[in-house]
Order: sequence, then C-alpha cells, then structure tokens
Amino acid sequence: MTNNTQKALITEQTLNKKVWQLATVLSGQGIGFTDYITQLTYLLFLKMDQEKVDFFDETSAIDVEFSWNNLKALDGEKLLEKYEETLATLSDPDNNSINPLVKAIFTKAVNKIDKPVYLKKVIDMIDENNWLSIEEDQKGAIYEGILEKNGQDKKSGAGQYFTPRPLISAIVDCINPDINKKETIIDPACGTAGFLIEAHRHMKNQTQDIELLKRLNNNTLKGIDNTALVVTLASMNCYLHGIEAPKTIECDDSLIKEPDTVYDIVLANPPFGARASGSVEINRNDFITKTSNNQLNFLQQIMVLLADGGRAGVVLPDNVLFESTGKDIRKKLLTDFNLHTILRLPTGIFYAPGVKANVLFFEKGTPTEDIFVYDYRTGIKHTLATNQLKRCNLDDFVECYKNRTETERFKKYSAKDILATDDFSLDLKWMKEINEEEQNLSIKDLLETIYKKAEENNKIAKSLMSSLYYLIEEK
Repeated sequence: MTNNTQKALITEQTLNKKVWQLATVLSGQGIGFTDYITQLTYLLFLKMDQEKVDFFDETSAIDVEFSWNNLKALDGEKLLEKYEETLATLSDPDNNSINPLVKAIFTKAVNKIDKPVYLKKVIDMIDENNWLSIEEDQKGAIYEGILEKNGQDKKSGAGQYFTPRPLISAIVDCINPDINKKETIIDPACGTAGFLIEAHRHMKNQTQDIELLKRLNNNTLKGIDNTALVVTLASMNCYLHGIEAPKTIECDDSLIKEPDTVYDIVLANPPFGARASGSVEINRNDFITKTSNNQLNFLQQIMVLLADGGRAGVVLPDNVLFESTGKDIRKKLLTDFNLHTILRLPTGIFYAPGVKANVLFFEKGTPTEDIFVYDYRTGIKHTLATNQLKRCNLDDFVECYKNRTETERFKKYSAKDILATDDFSLDLKWMKEINEEEQNLSIKDLLETIYKKAEENNKIAKSLMSSLYYLIEEK
C-alpha cells in the first residue's frame, strides 16, 4: 500500500467516524436521523463551498454574507439567528440570484438545531477536517452509507426513497447507457438519485474526452421528485459524487403534466401504492388509463418520456403485471414497445417489508415478439439483517440478459400468446416453490422426506380404496 493510498484510507475512515460522531451529538438534543441528515447536508455544503474558495480559488456558489467562515465566527444566539437566516435565504424559491444547485440542496430548508451550543459544537466538529481532500467516490460512499442507514428508519418511512444499490448496478449494466452516443437519462421519481449516480459512474468510465465528460455532468442526467427532503438528499448525493449541474434534480410532481422533453433512457423505482390524498388530480390526455394507482401512472409517464428507440429499466410491483386496471396499459406495452425482459425479484431486499416487485426492461418503437422472464424469486431468501442482496447475486441474470439463452431460471414467452388472453397478464411464472422446511435439507434428507411422503400417500390411497370397496359392497 502506497503512502498516498494509506493517507486516503485514513482520511475516509476519519471522516466516516466524524459523520457518526455528529449523529451522536445531535441525537443528544433529540434530533431524529432524517433531520440529522438534512442539517449535516446544509452545513457540509457550506463547508465544502468554502474549501473550494480557500484551496482552489473558485468562485463561491453563495454570497459571502452566508459563507461558512462568516457562520463559524459567531456563537450563541447570533449564530442561531445567522444560521436560520442563511437557510431561509438559500432556500427562497423566488430569489433568482441564488445558484440553482444551492436552491435544490436547500429546498425548504428549516433549522432543527434550536440550541446554540449544539449548533456550535457541530460546526466546530465539521470544521476540523478538509472534506475535499477525500476522493469523490469515497466521499459519496460515506454519504450513501448515511442514506442507507436512514432507509432503515421505519418511523420516517425513508426506505421508500432508497433502492438497493446492487439492484441499481445490475439494471444500469443491462441498459448500458453510452456516453459516446450522447444518451440522455431521466428518473421521474429519483429518490436519493441512486440510478443517476450509477449511470454517471457507468458512463464516465467509457471515455477520457473532456467535452463528453463535461456534457455528462451538465446535460445528460435529470431527476425529479415531489418531496423537498428527497430533493435535498439527492442533490447533495450528486454533488458529492462530482455531479454539480445546477438543475440535475428538480422538486416537482412528474405526473401532473405532459413532459416537454423526451429521453433516450428512463431508470426508475417509482413509489408503490395509491397516489397520496390531497395530491393534484391527474388529468392527462396522453395517458391510456385514468387511475389513482401510482405505479400504473408512472409506467404510463415513462412510456411517454421515452424517445423512439429509447429504453427503460423500471422497478414495479407485482400488481402492475395482472391488475385489471392496467389491462390497456399492458396491451400498449406489448404492441408499441418491445418488452423484452422481466426480472422477478424476491422479498427481503427493500426496506418496505414484504414488497414483491419486478424489473421491466423495454424499448419504444417496435412491438414485443418474445419476453424473457428471469425468476430470481422462487427459492431465493434475502433479509436486510443477515443476507442482504449483493451485486454478485445478480451476475447470472445480467449474463442471461446479454446472452438471451433459456436456462432453468430464464424462460421465453411469446407475446402473441399473451395478447390472445383476455387480460394480457404478464404474471409469468413456472418454477415451483420449495417448502421452506425442505430448502436446507441435504440430498439424503430430501430423499428420505420424499420416501416418507410417498409412504403417507400410499396409506391414504389404500384407505380411500378400502372405503370405496365398502360403499360398493353396501350397495
């Protein structure tokens, strides 16, 4: 290990430790984990912006009045007042002088640290380190770790915004976005921007061309979410991963209006369940079906968002495959799109318990001929505690996706046969679930179990035959 590598590792470990020390400090004031992340995000951005000015002679993204140096020079009530003024100013949607990236990170920012002594302690702890000294991927990994931890918080419901990163990685590898083709990518329900960040990582490794890399950062990725908290987390997550385009993430409701731009690629894990009560009613002429079902609406939106020849990888729950409300949507998906692959996912990989989901892969412009279904559900057991999903678990699927050859878990279905049915159901399954008690048996134990069950069935058959003979003789 070189000195530089060792130094980088030490820095990452130091900052990672610092992040959790800060969490402990704020929890002492009764601040929940979600609020901790937002306050850390605001303060960390101010600190890193100051470092860019001090160490790299860059122009600050914010006015000097609200800079990190100005804030850390204060204490007591003056510090609290300045912090709250800073948040109010940088989050003002009507202030056109504020950098759009700053606006996104500080979307609806509110102070949750109401005791000056705690705020001062957090600022001092953040100020002890140079946060730009660590590489983007490592810095991003620390923040991703915080987001994943937040996803485990059942009270806040933050798990709905966090898609397992191994699953995202496999989907992006299959879609294979191409920087040289200048492909554009959108996630209309971006959560913490996992899909966009993985697509960025995938594409930046394809070239060393400065202009293409600049375009990747500024004009390739787009994320939309209707929750202010999530926009803050997604924007900061992108920033820490080196994506600093001002309008990469926007706070908006993707479903209420027709898009004015189409994209080459859509990557998404839309929110499951019904549309939240009180939301603006969806009245879209470009939608096939009017419904309150969130995922069916997002599927329709994704179909509209795709340019001709565009492709999508979308996580959707089981009911999309068979629910009667989605019948016409499925028909259009089969006739106007090439729905070439479905990945059936097991439970236990999402923070929302019991979720049964699939990944639909489709392209716009040509009808579906065959659908390949990969069953990664039957006989598969994952838990968030002891057997988390890993990227290697999906290697076989990615290989099958690329080779298009049937295996035990990868089966081909004819779209013509599905279109001949009444409901166009895509709930395609063929593998038989093994009894849970038998899953961990050795071959010897399994054979003994089969023999015992055969004996039991033989006894039942003999008993039934005896009863039938008795009835015949009675007559």
